[in-house]
Amino acid sequence: MREPGGRIMAFYKQPCVHCGEFIDRDVRFCPKCGSRSPFGYACPTCLRPIEKDQKICSGCGRSLFVNCPACGNQTFVGERCQVCGVDLMIQCQNPRCGQMQFFLNEKCTACGKKFKNKE
Repeated sequence: MREPGGRIMAFYKQPCVHCGEFIDRDVRFCPKCGSRSPFGYACPTCLRPIEKDQKICSGCGRSLFVNCPACGNQTFVGERCQVCGVDLMIQCQNPRCGQMQFFLNEKCTACGKKFKNKE
C-alpha cells in the first residue's frame, strides 16, 4: 500500500498466540485457526488481559481453569478445551447481539443479557 506521497507503507504482522501464524495486527480473527482473540487472552468475566500461567484473574478473582463440559478434564478458559479441542464458546441469546461468550458466563459481556439455564 502506498501513502499519498507515493512511499510504500510498512505493515507489520504479529503471530497468533494460538497457532503462530503471522497475521496483520488489525484483524479480529485468525484466518488460519479461526481464533476470535489472536493476540492474547482475556478473562471471560471481566475481559481483563490474562496470561496462560495465571491461576485466577487479577481483576475479578475468577478461576482461570475449569472442567471441560465435553471431556471433564481441567482446561484454561480459552476458546477451546486444551485436552479435547471442543469449542468452549456459546452465542449470546440476544438476537441483537449474538456475540460469542464463554460457556460458564452468567451474562453476556457485550450486551449484559442474562443467559437462560444452560444444560
